[in-house]
Amino acid sequence: MRLIAAFFKMVRLPNLFFIALAQALLQVCIYHTLYKDAIPPGDTRHFIFLVLASLFIAAAGYIINDYFDINIDEVNKPGRMVVDKIISRRWAIAWHFMLSISGVILTFLAVPFLEKWYLVAANICCVALLWFYSTSFKRRLLIGNIVISLLTAWTILVIFFSKVSLADAFGMGSDTHYKFFRIAFLYAGFAFITSLVREAIKDMEDLPGDVRYGCRTMPVVWGVHATKVYVAVWLIVLLAMLVLVQVYVLQFRWWLPVAYSFILIILPLLYIFYKLFKATTVRHFHELSTWIKGVMLTGMLSMIFFYFHL
Repeated sequence: MRLIAAFFKMVRLPNLFFIALAQALLQVCIYHTLYKDAIPPGDTRHFIFLVLASLFIAAAGYIINDYFDINIDEVNKPGRMVVDKIISRRWAIAWHFMLSISGVILTFLAVPFLEKWYLVAANICCVALLWFYSTSFKRRLLIGNIVISLLTAWTILVIFFSKVSLADAFGMGSDTHYKFFRIAFLYAGFAFITSLVREAIKDMEDLPGDVRYGCRTMPVVWGVHATKVYVAVWLIVLLAMLVLVQVYVLQFRWWLPVAYSFILIILPLLYIFYKLFKATTVRHFHELSTWIKGVMLTGMLSMIFFYFHL
């Protein structure tokens, strides 16, 4: 039992649940609602394969990140380490490769390869990016944060592109495709920006270990105050985007979704903005990171409203 618990901790089970939830909400509340009787046979099976592929690739990424971060984690979070404490480094790297290969195989099974080979190629790129993120990107200025944020957005977009061809997606073949495109990219954009914010906050939280081992993250290179300004700018962009969406939605008199967004997304973001410049300790930054993760969850849960309003 101890090993099983350690394995689930190593692969960040709550984060994997979050990925699966976001993809399931897009599938059920957006795709099924928009396309109704036009859903092709076998779609549910292919969707399950694609979700499992995303989960396996993400889990492999968490493992390889812990594998290469042992020294830094001994400084930043010694009590939460799994690799080299409970699970050996040899088993960790073995699990990484098994999960990565399984994720790519499941992508092959999830999509018609001749028509959508680019999705298989994209998931192979995800595996490669997660490897290079762990070995070098995360220790460089900005690039690691951007990579993780793009991969977070991809967990939404991979479902969209598995349903709609590239020609229909960007040529906007029908009004339904256009609606699906707008909603998918809205949530992908939300995921991208919130991930950028959270990664920068985590960099401030992990500053002691990053300094000791020569990482060139934003707080190390720019300083904590400049990193806070960077986070504040993205929070303002996100808040402006959300306010514009609410103004647009109000014309349809969707009162409940607007109230939900204001109370559970916009107000928490304003709280994060307020607390950001007061944060000085590791505990403060960890609290902010938890808050932004909560906003990511409530943001994705808002897809439920489309089930009733599309």
